[in-house]
Amino acid sequence: MPWWETFVALGYPGILVLNFLGASTIVFPVPYTAALLAAGASGYFNPLLLAVAAGLGSAAGEFVGYGAGYTGRRFIGEKYDRKFRAILTIFRRYGAPAIFLFALTPLPDDLLFVPLGLARYSFWKAFIPCVLGKFVMALVLVLFGSAAGRFFTQSWISALIVAVIFILVIYAIFRVDWVKVAEKYA
Repeated sequence: MPWWETFVALGYPGILVLNFLGASTIVFPVPYTAALLAAGASGYFNPLLLAVAAGLGSAAGEFVGYGAGYTGRRFIGEKYDRKFRAILTIFRRYGAPAIFLFALTPLPDDLLFVPLGLARYSFWKAFIPCVLGKFVMALVLVLFGSAAGRFFTQSWISALIVAVIFILVIYAIFRVDWVKVAEKYA
């Protein structure tokens, strides 16, 4: 059985659920992006529809952390109310671009969405830039996977080049301390 049959069988709803589950884990990341690359490489999906399903699924999954923060606020009490108001002030000014960038990059999204929930930041003001960022990220991954899939079927040399580049990109994603990068440039 070819590897892509699993993704074809799942279809767009399966990709949406897979991305939701992958993004909904708090603290411990699940590499659902590899499935997106493979689905894009299969050639059986419309890249735009695949990115829409993946973007919606992963954005919805990120809001598990937001919900945990939102409900957890009642357990923290009023002691930190001043800090939460300060967070809201900052996010009223920089919220949408920051949320979009977090959603677009491999930065750990829970670092952003749990505090947004704690601060009771507007759901829609957080959700819309998150969906857009996740959609763009998914589209890039799907198009990269699609291009890689074409290379793999053309020659073993181009397949090897794409595989090496892919391994280097994944290695860089996991080796870079994205939290320090965010702190440095935030």
